[in-house]
Amino acid sequence: MNDFLRNKTFDQIQPGDTASIVRLVGHDDIDLFAAVSGDENPAHLDAAFAKTGLFGHVVAHGMWTAALVSAVLGTRLPGPGTIYLGQELHFLKPVAPGDTITATVTVKEKQPQKRIVLLDTVCTNRAGDVVLKGMATVIAPNAPIEWPRTPLPDISLRRHDRYEAFVKRARDLPAIRAAVVHPCSAAAITGALEAREGGLLEPILVGPEAKIRAAAEAAQVSLDGIEIVPVAHSHAAADRAVELAVSGSVSVLVKGSLHTDELLGAVVATASGLRTERRISHVYAMDIPAYDKPLIVTDAAINIQPTLEHKRDICQNAVDLLCRLGMEKPKVAVLAAVETVNPKMPATLDAAALTVMSARGQITGASVDGPLAFDNAISVDAARTKGIVSPVAGEADILLVPDLEAGNMLAKQLIYFAGATAAGLVLGARVPIVLTSRADPLSARIASAALAKMVAAPHPMEGLPG
Repeated sequence: MNDFLRNKTFDQIQPGDTASIVRLVGHDDIDLFAAVSGDENPAHLDAAFAKTGLFGHVVAHGMWTAALVSAVLGTRLPGPGTIYLGQELHFLKPVAPGDTITATVTVKEKQPQKRIVLLDTVCTNRAGDVVLKGMATVIAPNAPIEWPRTPLPDISLRRHDRYEAFVKRARDLPAIRAAVVHPCSAAAITGALEAREGGLLEPILVGPEAKIRAAAEAAQVSLDGIEIVPVAHSHAAADRAVELAVSGSVSVLVKGSLHTDELLGAVVATASGLRTERRISHVYAMDIPAYDKPLIVTDAAINIQPTLEHKRDICQNAVDLLCRLGMEKPKVAVLAAVETVNPKMPATLDAAALTVMSARGQITGASVDGPLAFDNAISVDAARTKGIVSPVAGEADILLVPDLEAGNMLAKQLIYFAGATAAGLVLGARVPIVLTSRADPLSARIASAALAKMVAAPHPMEGLPG
């Protein structure tokens, strides 16, 4: 980029002179414009509202597009020193998130008596359709200006509202009993009570009673009205919780202060009664400020080196979760380091195979595509730059990772660097299993409980917010 802004003086400007800028409009652009302008029209901000409108989808503010014209006039033609006197605008077509807009100004007429310049102003979309046209009236500068560009601040929107709608719906559902397995730490007890007080789960505490009560005392909370199922130790707690789930006494399992392997070992044991034909897998349901909808990362916690067959189950588990929550045909990006098949990179071969398996009906209810690199999976612009034509690229709902190490690193980077909140759930057994960490914020623990409740609910759910 040129480090200086330069103008054209009135004397230098000639009819027919032209200048343009190009911008990609994203949801962040729309939200930032709404925040700055105060224009909270739900046609620009609420997908459910916009779906009922004339265009059937969210549209950018018309003045966002018009602002691009101002940017050309102030920085390109005439440039610094320009005085904006007036603007005639006609909005011809809607601008949707993900579209690329080109704003162009063309000198039409000069009026020497007051250095007034009239310019035709046109904005076109990626398809070349005119979305805005009009005429600008400006006073052009009378002296050349060369001025250093002012560095603009880096701006990011931090949203943590992806969970709100489905947490609310979960609270509206009938109570569901959950076995909290070996809740023998203050954090485990507190998490159980949070889910109860939030109207999400009715906890049944399974573990050594003396240790459970000691943990409650350490957490300074009361266990009045909460059922305790006493057993001798953590292994017995896992076995007993599985029995309660098999009998239908509870509909959700919640990991307490025992090791994950100990709980899952009881779940997948040959005679447990909770096994299905599917391989169990873990999902992180992530609320990422920089991404405009919930995102599933799987599997980042259970399957270390999954085979192609395992990946099919991991994929189907995640798809079924989103379908259960009401999302129609989730988009699955099968990740690799590159977006082309390379025989020396097994992850790309698995990704290609999974794409074909989806086309052949071996994975149902989703659009599956891969291999896709991470940037191509979540950025429309990145995918477009590389010429990737895909129903999934840039719009992924699910990221299917190559192995646990890659998934775990990706998930934790999103949590710690991108400010994501992650709800953790194990799928593939006959009941959902909540996995939370002592480091998880309250919002993640509540979201995990809400997600489990919605999965375990006996009737269909409405849509996932996006």
